[in-house]
Formats: sequence, structure tokens, C-alpha cells
Amino acid sequence: MEKFICIHGHFYQPPRENPWTDEYEQEISASPFHDWNERIYQECYKPNTEAVIVNESGRVLKRINNYEYLNFNFGPTLLHWIKEKHFDTFQKIIEADKNSVKNHSGHGNAIAQVYNHIIMPLANKRDKITQVRWGIKDFEFHFRRKPEGMWLAETACNNATLEILIEEGIAYTILDPSQAEKIRKIGTQNWEDVSGGKINPKIPYRYFSKISKGYIDVFFYDGPLSKGLAFDDIVYDARRLMQRIEFASIPEYRNDQLISIAVDGETFGHHKHFTERTIAYLLSEYADTKGYKVVNFAEYLAAHKPVYEFTMNEGPGGEGTSWSCVHGVGRWKKDCGCNTGGLPGWNQQWRTPLRNALNLLNGKLAVYFEIEGHKYLKNVWNARNDYIDIMLNPGDSDILIKFLEKHSRMILMEEEIGIVLSLLEMQKFALFMFTSCAWFFSDISGIETLKILEYAKRAVEIAEQLSGLDFDEEFLEELEHAKSNKLLFGSGKEIYLNLGQNK
Repeated sequence: MEKFICIHGHFYQPPRENPWTDEYEQEISASPFHDWNERIYQECYKPNTEAVIVNESGRVLKRINNYEYLNFNFGPTLLHWIKEKHFDTFQKIIEADKNSVKNHSGHGNAIAQVYNHIIMPLANKRDKITQVRWGIKDFEFHFRRKPEGMWLAETACNNATLEILIEEGIAYTILDPSQAEKIRKIGTQNWEDVSGGKINPKIPYRYFSKISKGYIDVFFYDGPLSKGLAFDDIVYDARRLMQRIEFASIPEYRNDQLISIAVDGETFGHHKHFTERTIAYLLSEYADTKGYKVVNFAEYLAAHKPVYEFTMNEGPGGEGTSWSCVHGVGRWKKDCGCNTGGLPGWNQQWRTPLRNALNLLNGKLAVYFEIEGHKYLKNVWNARNDYIDIMLNPGDSDILIKFLEKHSRMILMEEEIGIVLSLLEMQKFALFMFTSCAWFFSDISGIETLKILEYAKRAVEIAEQLSGLDFDEEFLEELEHAKSNKLLFGSGKEIYLNLGQNK
């Protein structure tokens, strides 16, 4: 029996670009840094490429690139920012993945992510597909290989989400133990109830498609251990953390066992300062002395095929479950009780009208996209799925020509090409406006919600410029019901109307 460790870091920030200028604006709350990307970069993303191991007198003995040891994903919008602003660090991240492929039997540490972190169970099927395809294409563009795994925003998942991952060729994903309902040995009849987090997290499981012959494998991370690392102080000391890992192991276990942890990558250095050093020492040196082999999920899966299959806990109303809301996915659609504080008497009743308003707008924009786009494109949704090629290669005329050759109904004039690109930009912002962070925090006036309302406003502006029609009347009526807890801001409607004044 062998023992293995895999720690997954989910590195992510929401898109922060101003949709009119494409610039990253100053965020006062991130002071003394220009914005939150920059602040967390200095505290986390960069230090994890050069984490130090020191002796008792503080002398630096070694520098470790933690991305060579962590299973990890980078949100595409964050990775784009790092590439643009800090190219040296970007190169170190990519190089770490290349080295991990060599060190882990051809399996890399990096995995893909749904593109701009939408809550997948709350998205329609078209948007789910685009999020996955954009995530895959972005990963291939930067890491120069196909992703084996994909991170789901907030691990939010239901059957429909897993079906899309299967269709798109994703081999595995990572979920919270509470998201499993039942298991059984593959090929047998009797199911065992594992709801409430009772599933054994030391082995991978298989989910079989309900609509095809396909499947996807799933790792359920160790819940108590992951929460301890994220919220307790064990991550400040490699020896204490190793003791907890050993405590999670089962000495009498007859088969190989995997101790897996999944946390926000920002834990290492941002949420908990200098803890990238703990991870560096633990994974590069200490684990081996304790008889544990450091692996990534793909490597472990290649050598340990699932013996058990599972069924999903679909959550209230079948809408899905997640790792950060005990009410399924309520945090991103209603006042479920999950919040990040605020003053006494605050509520999150604004979440429902915000979600409803954006769903209304998304539907209206989709109809217009289909009608107007059909004049120029063979299939507007296939074109949107491939628009990521243009997003990844701005200004590349060869990429644009190939895109038009593939998707255009006929040879387009310059003005018509401009219309097509505007329609596709409209759809990009229609997806960006569902970025999950907008619902996560305690008030609609937070910078994350302001940003997705900017994306909504930009999408509306493009649609109205192209059509001459009014696109936001019903949207604003619903948004008026989204009341801020701060009297200064009024409602979502007032916030929206005051956005982009300096564009």
C-alpha cells in the first residue's frame, strides 16, 4: 500500500477590465496597490513561483516554484492579466506545468477552468457549452496541450453540468464530498448512501452519462482537511500540516490511498501571508520523508481507475450543489443566508432580482443575436463558441479570415464584418455579466457586482447601436427590485444608470 498527496490550488480573480476602455481601473480597496489583481499578485501569484525554504536563522536555502508541485488551475481572465502585466511570472507558471508533465508520467499539474467563473448549474445549455469550450481553448493556447481536468466555479455542479463536461472530452473534475449522493461498485446493483459528506475521498469515482455511453471521473477532496487548511492555522507550519495529513490517512487501508486537498490558491500568501513557504517545504521535501508521494490528479487517475460509480446530490430543486453554499447554489440566486458579513440588519434579497434581470436580458440579447447574426453566419452559436480564437489573437488578420471562412454565409464586406464582430462582443459581455463573484458578497454595491453591471450595460449598448431598439426596459424594471443595503446606492437600477459615466 502506497500513500499519495495531491493539493489543488484554485487561482482565480474575476475579469476587471473596463468594457469601454479595456483598461484595469484603480480599486481603492486594494490600496496601496493599484487593484486587487496587483495586490494578490504581489502576495500570492508571484511568491508561489519563488517560495523560499529557510533554515532556523532565516538564511534562504532554496527557492521552489510551487506550481511544479501543486495541482492547479488559473482562471483564464486572471492568467491573461498576469501574461500582460507580469510576463516573467506567466512564463514560470507555464514552465512549471511543462516540468510537471515530465515528472508525472506525461500528466501536467495544470487543469482548465470554465471561462469566466459562471455558476454552471444556473446557466442555460448554450452558455454552459461556450464556457467549457472557451476554457479548453484558452488552456490549449497557453499551456500548449489538452487539459485533462476542468475546475467548475465554486465546484457548482449538477447532472446537466457533468453531461457537458463529458461531451467536451474532459477526463475529470474535483468536487466537495457533500456533492455525492450514492455510490456502488461498478457492475453491481446495490447503492450505498454517502450523502452528507460520507463518501471516502481517498479514491476516484466515475459518473456515467445518462444520455450517452460516456463518463467522467471525479475526485472528492478531503473536506475536513481542506477546510482546516483554508480556515485554521495549520498551514503556517509544515509539520502540523503533515500531522493532519497523517491523521487523515488510514493505517490499515489495504489499497493505495490518496490524501487530496482543494482550496483557493490565494490561501497561499494572500489569505495567509507567507504560507507559500509551508507548501514549498511540505511538497518538495517533507512529504517524501514521511512516506508520501506527491502526485497530480491526472497521474493518480492513470494508475488508479475508479472501481466505484456515484450519483450526484442535485441540491434543492435539482439546481445543483457547491463547495461554498450549504443551500446548494442559493448563494448565487437568493438570500439563502450565506454572506460575507455586512452590518446588522443587512440582507441579500437583491440577489434574486439581479439574477432575474440578467436572465431576462440574456434571453433578449440571444434572440437578437440569432436574428441579426443569421444574416451573416451559418450557425451563430457555433460562431460564438469559436470566437475565443479571435479573443486570444486580437488583431490577427489570418485568424479572423479563417474564422470568417468557416462561419460566414457569404463573403462579407468590411462593414458586415464589423457587425459580426460587434455581435460577438455583445455575446462575450452577456457571458461576463454572469461572473459568480457578483452574488458572493453582501451587497449589490460591491465592486464585483458593479463590474458585471458594466458588462451588462456594454452588451446593451452594442445591441442598441446595431439595432436602434431599446433593450433594457424590462431589465431595469426587474433591477429596480434589487435594493442595496446602503441608502446611498438605492437600487440596482440606479447603480446601473450611473455606470460608465466616464467611458
